[in-house]
Amino acid sequence: MKRFFLLVMLMLGTGLQAQAERLKDLASIQGVRNNQLIGYGLVVGLNGSGDQTTQTPFTVQTFNNMLAEFGIRVPPGMGNIQLKNVAAVSVHADLPPFARPGQTIDITVSSIGNAKSLRGGSLLMTPLKGIDGNVYAIAQGNLVVGGFDAGGADGSRITVNVPSAGRIPSGATVERAVPSAFDQGDYLTLNLNRPDFTTAKNIVDKLNDLLGPGVASAMDAGAIRVAAPIDPSQRVNYLSVIENLEVEAGKAVAKVIINSRTGTIVIGQDVRVQPAAVTHGSLTVAISEDIAVSQPEPFSDGQTVVTPRSRVSAEEEQRPMFKFAPGTTLDEIVRAVNQVGAAPSDLMAILEALKQAGALQAELIVI
Repeated sequence: MKRFFLLVMLMLGTGLQAQAERLKDLASIQGVRNNQLIGYGLVVGLNGSGDQTTQTPFTVQTFNNMLAEFGIRVPPGMGNIQLKNVAAVSVHADLPPFARPGQTIDITVSSIGNAKSLRGGSLLMTPLKGIDGNVYAIAQGNLVVGGFDAGGADGSRITVNVPSAGRIPSGATVERAVPSAFDQGDYLTLNLNRPDFTTAKNIVDKLNDLLGPGVASAMDAGAIRVAAPIDPSQRVNYLSVIENLEVEAGKAVAKVIINSRTGTIVIGQDVRVQPAAVTHGSLTVAISEDIAVSQPEPFSDGQTVVTPRSRVSAEEEQRPMFKFAPGTTLDEIVRAVNQVGAAPSDLMAILEALKQAGALQAELIVI
């Protein structure tokens, strides 16, 4: 296996080409992933901006349970105490792969009660659990809050960003490592970030050309099975070279993305249009009501009469027709639309009409 690995290193060192994309940008290793952690705790030290405990009784309950851990019992008659400097919060974090006990990770703290702001608060020791119920990290520290909230005696208030959430850099210490199957078995599975048959074939061909026939095989459009050394240290060195291998990725499906809320339109490079002629304009009708007063002649017995007058005008916007030739490219589409001065809303209507007519060779996605 050592001779095989050295041969692989020499072949890859001479076979890399400065083109396309690195394999590490196209795929990830199955089993090497983040794991989500979550916990519930208390933030203390707030300047009167904590929970209103009459509306969030769980804050008082949590506070009493914490005091009981230190041998302090709150008399039953004091259950309606107000803790304006305490807030109940949820704590969540992402545990990166291969994290070991003693390492630190960043955490996010969010109020789950009616606290106005967590600025200036400190998170008390909070266990963070995984989906299996085990504790993987312990969080504690001073919050960094990007927003603020201020108010006056007359009820006026100003809020910038979100003061009810904050972060603690390196605020949790890892206590348990997540089991990994990275060093098990004699093969690894590469999961493509964007499943594509062409990309999967190119990766398999590249690996087999350099490492030998049968080393890599495509399971489907999104997964590739690759033989790897059994020894963990050799496997790390092996992957450090494999992930930097440059592979030509397959082109994505031709798409046109339309965001009807913001008016954003994105047209992919491979979008093509069949022969079609397009004209697009708008008809504007304006109706105005005027009031005219008719006065009688002097010294006559006539009466003043109010006469309504309606004015109706119609204006049709004149825009020339433009023609798409066979296989029209993205540049030609943009040039034609700019010549007639179509607005984003007009372009949306044109693209939808072309798709309905079967002239747009692309997937039209409206979000």
